Amino acid sequence: MSRAFVNEDNAAAQADQPVERQVSTQPNYVTPQGLAQLQAKVAELQSQINDQSTKGELADKQRQADLERDWRYFNHRLQSAQVVSLSASADKARIGTWVTFANEHDQQQRVQLVGEDQADATQGLINWGSPLGQALLGTSIGDEVLWSRPAGDCLIEVLDLQNSLPV
Repeated sequence: MSRAFVNEDNAAAQADQPVERQVSTQPNYVTPQGLAQLQAKVAELQSQINDQSTKGELADKQRQADLERDWRYFNHRLQSAQVVSLSASADKARIGTWVTFANEHDQQQRVQLVGEDQADATQGLINWGSPLGQALLGTSIGDEVLWSRPAGDCLIEVLDLQNSLPV
């Protein structure tokens, strides 16, 4: 087909459309806090979309498209969320459990196993599906497990499990 028959406005608009965000194939397990964060994110994005819509022709079309893409992603994550309830005792590490472990050099670290949307390594919130999350999931105090890392495997020992927020 000749370029003369292509609607250039539609072609340009399609080229500017943001690529959809990839949705993970792992189950969307979330803590109650993770669910609240997803709900807040969807509400925040909806508010920003509404703000752009009120601008009419003056709206930033690319910004609006990006916001709508993100809203679709987080709304899908919210709809597929499976809230994990915490038990009073922490006999095994599961989603929501705070795990204290030590490596081969007795360096201790404390992390909480959470869903992927809640994960933030700087806050000690580790995705349960990550290599560290998978190594810790299902462990008990005293268990030694191998954490497969890009920097090399590391033997870690589980020192403590808690189902409460850190102090």
